[in-house]
Amino acid sequence: MTGYRAFSYAFVKTFPVLSKGFEIETEMSIHAIDKNMAVENVIIDYRDRPEGSESKLNTYSDGLKVLRTILKLYRTYRPLCFFGFLAAILFLIAVVLFVPIFVEYVQTSLVPRFPTMIVSGFICVTAIQSLFAGLMLQTMVQKNRQDFEMQLIETCRHIGNQ
Repeated sequence: MTGYRAFSYAFVKTFPVLSKGFEIETEMSIHAIDKNMAVENVIIDYRDRPEGSESKLNTYSDGLKVLRTILKLYRTYRPLCFFGFLAAILFLIAVVLFVPIFVEYVQTSLVPRFPTMIVSGFICVTAIQSLFAGLMLQTMVQKNRQDFEMQLIETCRHIGNQ
């Protein structure tokens, strides 16, 4: 995640710069991987920081920024996994809230905790909405990937004609 970077024309023309600061390196790496672009590591000699100089990086705040960026990019590039996981957690919460009410209903034929049952139902509906949002967004991501490939082919063909 450090060092100098060289980019192809195709990468530069297709990379949307959305981040500022330290997180941009994470975004560049994810973009290159997602678009199946060639990435090559060049080994360099590493030297310690010169005596008396201080780093401008903050381990914790910069690390949190990178983690937040990874989470946002995961939501953007893998929406079905992201929203599916969210749906699973919400559904599990709904089941945990509903099971004791259902057991009590089977035993007594009464529902004494109506508000909990209603909340459980709303959480379950939210889980279903999250799952379908992930499905729709995954379809859009797939279509965008197909469009990207077609545009990349056209761009490369245009460069070759010049």
